[in-house]
Amino acid sequence: MSWLTEIARPEIRALRAYEHAVWEPGLVRLHANESPWRSHADPSLEGLNRYPEPHPHQLTAALAELYGVPADRVLAGRGSDEAIDLLIRCYCRAGQDAVVVCPPTFGMYSVAARIQGAIVREAPLLPQAGFQLDAAALQALAGDAPAAAGTLKLVFLCSPNNPTGNRLDSAVILALARALEGRALLVVDEAYVEFAQAPSLVAQLAERPGLVVLRTLSKAHGLAGARCGVAIAHPEVIALLRKVIQPYAITQLTIEAVFAALQPEARARAAQRIATLQRERTRVAAALQTLPGVQRVWPSDANFLLVQFADAGAALERARAAGLLLRDLRGSGTLGQALRISVGSPEQNDRLLAALKGAA
Repeated sequence: MSWLTEIARPEIRALRAYEHAVWEPGLVRLHANESPWRSHADPSLEGLNRYPEPHPHQLTAALAELYGVPADRVLAGRGSDEAIDLLIRCYCRAGQDAVVVCPPTFGMYSVAARIQGAIVREAPLLPQAGFQLDAAALQALAGDAPAAAGTLKLVFLCSPNNPTGNRLDSAVILALARALEGRALLVVDEAYVEFAQAPSLVAQLAERPGLVVLRTLSKAHGLAGARCGVAIAHPEVIALLRKVIQPYAITQLTIEAVFAALQPEARARAAQRIATLQRERTRVAAALQTLPGVQRVWPSDANFLLVQFADAGAALERARAAGLLLRDLRGSGTLGQALRISVGSPEQNDRLLAALKGAA
């Protein structure tokens, strides 16, 4: 047992995972209290009257191939959100352990931590540096802290970051991983990495055992409604998460949708759509920058743009009148009159630009 297991909650280390019904699909299943008949509304290939594989090994193998890692480094779950929740549940004791987040960033890191009762510390991104990491603040938080600040167990980074869209400096990330070695995990959420002109940090996992990378099929592969994401980490970390994840977490319909999306033709089509979205991102950003009501369009490596408006409320109203919803970030406290705009299809983007031309 290495430090990766030793720093986990003692209750989780000692936990005996739930023992699900034996998985032998070649035999008639009279051991799991399922219905012997399929529903008339069942569209699946294998049948929804039967439980799916408790921890789908074939799906795990396919995802491992997609991300170029061994299967024992992969845990599939219901989107990246489940991986975030599992990590905090496995490593953080309520009122005693802490996580670090870097706002403005994805809100689920803090929400999941607070649900678990973990202490949340912040190292805000630096707007003056293009929302890059505050390396000095992170190094300070990685050091010893007063007991009231909690024992640091997890640091969450999002790269490209949501909602700012920028990719974080990989050199700073890896330096932080080295500083945390032996004490805390560094979790890098790469939900948008397919849209960036940069490689994933997955290749660094062999050298940095405390690094955890989150990936998802929601964005680049168009499967947000299927809810499938993965944690990619050292096998010891994956083994702990497997203790806590519910059996049958991945539904049969999701399994079938993912297998279809990972076929060569589907992957080639996804790559074409990513390229189209990248071109549209450049076009829409340039066009937005010319509008009188737009103060700034931040550079983006994701499938969205962070845009500062003179009057974000007026822009929201004009977009809604055109049948378009934008994400209002004015309540974040740090982004001012900012909206997050997902890059849509060319037709949707044209509608947006036409609607915003009159925003003052």
